[in-house]
Amino acid sequence: MELNLQEMLFEFFGGLGIFLYGIKFMGDGLQKSAGDRLRDILDRFTTNPLMGVLAGIFVTVLLQTSSGTTVITVGLVSAGFMTLRQAIGVIMGANIGTTVTAFIIGIDIGEYALPIIAVGSIMLFFFKSKKVHNFGQIVFGFGALFFGLELMSGGMKPLRSLEAFHDLTVEMSSNPILGVVIGTLFTVIVQSSSATIGILQSLHAESMINLDGALPILFGDNIGTTITAVLAAIGTSVAAKRAAATHVLFNLIGTTLFLIILGPFTALIELLRDNLNLNPEMSIAFAHGIFNTTNTLIQLPFIAMLALIVTKLIPGEDSIVDYKAQHLDPVFIEQSPSIALGQAKEEVLRMGKFALKGLEETNEFLKTKNTKHSSNAYQLEEAINNLDRKITDYLVDLATSSLSEHESEEHSMLIDTVRDIERIGDHFENIVELIEYQQANKVKITDTAMEDLEVMFNLTVSTVEEALQALDQKNLDAARAVVTKEDEIDSMERTLRKQHILRMNEGQCTGQAGIVFVDIISNLERIGDHAVNIAEYVLGEHK
Repeated sequence: MELNLQEMLFEFFGGLGIFLYGIKFMGDGLQKSAGDRLRDILDRFTTNPLMGVLAGIFVTVLLQTSSGTTVITVGLVSAGFMTLRQAIGVIMGANIGTTVTAFIIGIDIGEYALPIIAVGSIMLFFFKSKKVHNFGQIVFGFGALFFGLELMSGGMKPLRSLEAFHDLTVEMSSNPILGVVIGTLFTVIVQSSSATIGILQSLHAESMINLDGALPILFGDNIGTTITAVLAAIGTSVAAKRAAATHVLFNLIGTTLFLIILGPFTALIELLRDNLNLNPEMSIAFAHGIFNTTNTLIQLPFIAMLALIVTKLIPGEDSIVDYKAQHLDPVFIEQSPSIALGQAKEEVLRMGKFALKGLEETNEFLKTKNTKHSSNAYQLEEAINNLDRKITDYLVDLATSSLSEHESEEHSMLIDTVRDIERIGDHFENIVELIEYQQANKVKITDTAMEDLEVMFNLTVSTVEEALQALDQKNLDAARAVVTKEDEIDSMERTLRKQHILRMNEGQCTGQAGIVFVDIISNLERIGDHAVNIAEYVLGEHK
């Protein structure tokens, strides 16, 4: 058989592209059908490690990628939504959930791939219903998955005639470590264990690799898939790095254990294949499922130990921010509305501290251009948005309770304050984006302009800080000081704007630098407005 290298490469890589697109498209359809609340599922249903495993399985089945689930989990841990122990459970569940793709491939309906794609296309293009559209996405992705697999399989068939490939498969059968390394490297390159396991199923189905050689590659695929989480954790918090490290450690331990018992495990898969009359693809699917499920069951009781190991491996402080509300107990709404109001105020103050910290991180990002500070600022802004929703919902529920006239005034004041703090978060996020624009476009801001920004930033930070102090202590002097400082901010904004126009006219600054500078001071001025709103609520309450 003559080897047409171009045709082989085109079929293989084209098929791989269609396969990956099919998985992504199917996952998107499943996610939309689920109401796009996967993050909430992971946040809410991870109260203990076992629930975390179940949540990880469920979300991974919907996303059709364990990497996607792990990346979301790393993000949640980084933000403080989830503890490391909860994350470990989710990661274990994700490893089980990803085996579903291998079982789907094991059905072996590749010859019907094109009709399935046609049905999916009809549903996508000839129906306006969102539900039908989402289901059409699932069907189309399902068909594309099998069509891509058929193309890859066809592209790999000529490899049978290569002596070097035959020697490699024989070597892998006698040297499992080589198989693990090959599986790891290929999955690192492709960044999809589903794709590499799909290829492995095709190779095994075409008798190009036997079970002895296939299983170590399967183990390596599971190690390789951890690269996505590792990449996602770069530049994030210590907690996120620990979650990614856990993913790597979990699969390394599992692979080591199964390499030790490779002989009995291979015999078990052969026994299942013969007794259940499994096709080659389904044999690999069963091996994948048993490997990940058994690995999870073995390591689940040792989650605390895994957390301890990664904490020792990656020392440092944990997440800078805990997203979750700490004071909003719904029991108080019915039992004691006045206590509930006090609890809500504590949470509003906590939200205010996030806004103040976010403003400080933004200032540090402006001065140092260190992305650690921009990442922290974005996390804090997301925490503010989360608390905005939680506190507002809590206060809305509290509004139905019997409150005194004074408590009703404070209730209204807290609702308004929450809105102002949320807007402060939006404005410092705008400033972070402006600084990122400055970096990306190499916009040069003069030293004089940077000094002016530093002065205005410090004044704005101290104004917000004093406004929160006034709210916390009902301090009228602090509230009046905020009003005075806000007048200074307004005056400074007008002065700095004029000075910068002069610098631009003299050719010291470019037009782009002018836009960035003016937009930053405008956002700082608006932050001052929201700070004075908080101060005026305090002053108004005492009129």
